[in-house]
Amino acid sequence: MEYDPNCEPEVPSCANAVAQAVVAPLTRAAIFLVVTISSGPENLTVIRSFCEDLAGLVRAVGFRDIEGDLSCVIGIGSDAWSRLFGEPRPASLHAFREIRSGTRHAVSTPGDLLFHIRAKRMDLCFELATHITARIGDVVSPEDEVHGFRYFDDRDIIGFVDGTENPRNEAAMEAVLIGQEDGAFARGSYVIVQKYLHDLDGWNALSTEMQERIIGRTKLSDIELDDSIKPTSAHNALTTITEDGKEVKILRDNMPFGHVASGEFGTYFIGYSRSPRRIEQMLENMFIGRPPGNYDRLLDFSRAVTGNLFFVPSATFLENATEYMPAAAVPSAVSTAGKPAASLSKEKDGSLGIGSLKGDFQNE
Repeated sequence: MEYDPNCEPEVPSCANAVAQAVVAPLTRAAIFLVVTISSGPENLTVIRSFCEDLAGLVRAVGFRDIEGDLSCVIGIGSDAWSRLFGEPRPASLHAFREIRSGTRHAVSTPGDLLFHIRAKRMDLCFELATHITARIGDVVSPEDEVHGFRYFDDRDIIGFVDGTENPRNEAAMEAVLIGQEDGAFARGSYVIVQKYLHDLDGWNALSTEMQERIIGRTKLSDIELDDSIKPTSAHNALTTITEDGKEVKILRDNMPFGHVASGEFGTYFIGYSRSPRRIEQMLENMFIGRPPGNYDRLLDFSRAVTGNLFFVPSATFLENATEYMPAAAVPSAVSTAGKPAASLSKEKDGSLGIGSLKGDFQNE
């Protein structure tokens, strides 16, 4: 929906909401954990309670090395949001939309919660992941777990520098954090993740010049190819998105991963944006082509085996997660005073305006 400044007083007060650590420094290690929530209202109660405790858990583990830059972002899938929090919903939250074109397939796979754990040291990531699973392991089922590492000078496992065009500082926050276009969920974000497996033998059989034309940058110096020689099917050409004549950015924190003995080598793509449509357009350009048929030739050597879209609520929202229970999940339909139980949740200073989020504010 379009932002109308005249409607600003009607939007729940989110000015003091604090974002999760979406715009965090790139780190040397990461764990990506995707899980589904087991059925049953008691399991949803455990997850809501855990959301409130996650920040404290990160602080406790991170205090072991305060220079380790430990952080954890939690994302919530479309179906899980309905079960956990009900209405209203983040305006653009939906299931990941798969894409098929020829032999290329951006798959959609199960996943209710994403944990994006980052640190300078893998042991910090590992320690936090073990505490998370100890807390919620009985009420969730693992769907995917990837341990990523920074490869030499921020290169992907195919040998090219990754994330060169990431926005920084205020530009990064502008690119990834929701504003008044969805005021009830301001300071939240959207994240899309995909696990890609590479045919490294096929890729390495190409000449460096051919690889550079596929990526659109030089391999050694990471300089973008001139438009006069860069194909329109180059990866960085197809993933450049413009809106109203202006290039729009997303924030990537991709990580290489691999299992040497089994010959599995890949890249875990993770992209944050204030609107999932930006990343979806990039994927359409890659898999279908711009125009159709002019697809990303990197996909001749890379195959997506997972695909998920999650909403990343603000840290302020998570701190009050137990108060955002769907009306249908409230134990008693009517309070002793004769008022609907859904209206009993109290507001806290600095919250997102819980009463409004229970139904007074409507997303367009």
